[in-house]
Formats: sequence, C-alpha cells, structure tokens
Amino acid sequence: MKETAAVRREHGNHPRDLGDTTYVYAVLSRRSGGISIGINLNPDKRCNFDCVYCQVDRTAMPAPMAVDLGALADELTRVLTAAKAGHLLAHPRFRDLPEDLREVRDLALSGDGEPTSAPRFEAIVARILEVRDATGWRGLPLVVITNASGLDRPEVRAGVDRLLAAGGDVWAKLDAGTADYFARVCGTQVPYAKVLANLKETARRHPITLQTCLFAMNGAPPPDDEIAAYTGHVREIADGGRLRGVQIYTVARPPAESYVTPLSAEALEAVAARVRAAVPGVPVAVYS
Repeated sequence: MKETAAVRREHGNHPRDLGDTTYVYAVLSRRSGGISIGINLNPDKRCNFDCVYCQVDRTAMPAPMAVDLGALADELTRVLTAAKAGHLLAHPRFRDLPEDLREVRDLALSGDGEPTSAPRFEAIVARILEVRDATGWRGLPLVVITNASGLDRPEVRAGVDRLLAAGGDVWAKLDAGTADYFARVCGTQVPYAKVLANLKETARRHPITLQTCLFAMNGAPPPDDEIAAYTGHVREIADGGRLRGVQIYTVARPPAESYVTPLSAEALEAVAARVRAAVPGVPVAVYS
C-alpha cells in the first residue's frame, strides 16, 4: 500500500459508521488491500473477550440491543448501491486515496464485539448475501472476522457453511501460544483449549485464514517460547485442516491499555519467518 497522507489517516481512523448508519460502515483495510464495507453486529459494544489491544472505546457503553435485520439490510442496500454507482468513493474518507486502493474488496462481519455472538447468525448471513447479490455485487467476498469462540455453535457453523459456499472466508484470531498468555492478552473466560479446538475443527471443514496481533506489553515483546508454542499450534491446524493464509500484524490505533505498543516491521517479519518454516506453502502476510 502506498503510504500517502490520506492512507496514513485512514489506517488510523476506523469509525463504525458512515455518518447516518448504525450497522454498516466502510474503511480502508490493510488486510483487504482496499476498501472494506464492514457490518457491525455489535453496536452495543458487548464482547466476550476483553483484549488488551482492542481499539473499541468501552468507557461509555450503549444499552444492549439486538440486531434489527431489516434496518441492517436497508443500510447495506443503500451503501452497496452507492458503491456500485461510484458515490462511496466521493466520500471525504476515500476520495484522496491512490487509485489502486479505491476499490471495494470485501464485505466484513466485523465491529465492536464478536460477530458470531449475534442471535440468528445464519439468518443474518443469508440476508447479507441476498442484498449483496441484489445490488450487483455477486462474487464480492463476505468475510467473518472472529475470535473463534463461537465457531462450534450449530447456528454459527451453518452460517459459516453458507458464507463459505458463497465465496467468503473466515478470518479467525489466534493471538497466543499458551493458555496463560492467552488469558493475559484476551481477558476472557473462554478456555484457550476451546479456541484451539474450534480452529482445528473449522479448518477441517473449510479453508480458513488465521489472524495474529503481536505487540509489546510494558516494552516487552512476546517471549520466544510463546512464539514457539504459537507456531506449533499453527502447524497443528494446518496439518489437520486447510489454511488459506496467516495474517500477522500489530496495533495501528490507540489500544485499550496504554502499556500495549506496536512491534517493529522487523520483529513481525521474524515471527513470520518462523511461521513460514512451520507451514511451508501457506502464505504468511505481514502488516506493520
């Protein structure tokens, strides 16, 4: 990606709306390589993880709210129609981007919490795909970005099956190699063993993409034995299933905890080299 001033601004600015929307937003995404139209299934900011690197501001929590599927579909129809007509690119957020980034790359179930926690997840996926096709975007990938904690739920499995059958992808988080480090980073009661089991089972059923956020805490990067354990688990997932790729990145916007700071591009590349050695043939991308 070309690091123009506009690109740098948008990498550090991922608002979850377009000024008049609740569920649908658009951002410049490093990992998508262009514009990603996001769908926020958690505008009430509830999440079953409390990651130290999370960039969602939870100092003021809205009232709990269920997803209004009709309103979501209306917003998505409006945004996708605008994107098809080229109007989305005229938005101040995107009009100064380099030409190679001025393209809608995907739809992403990603927002202020864990998207698979939304009730009626399969119905939500089905409706999004209907709107995608009706607005002339058939073939645009639908990606779910998930902490993997809910991938074993029957409703989520069915939604994932539907999403992948329509050309989508699962970007699933794996931010640790051990249970202790996982608890320290992710702040959840969900057992690390469950996350690993869900990743392995989903990869047996479908090709998936792993996402890993690496950073320093109080100036210290992840210890070497932690990275070794992590790469071992990546190898286990790949050996028993299929990986489309691994995305390794660091914090790009202010995190929940001030003691969390980005790793250098060199540090990320060093981890990526170890992952490539563990899973030869699996693409490993670094985003610094």
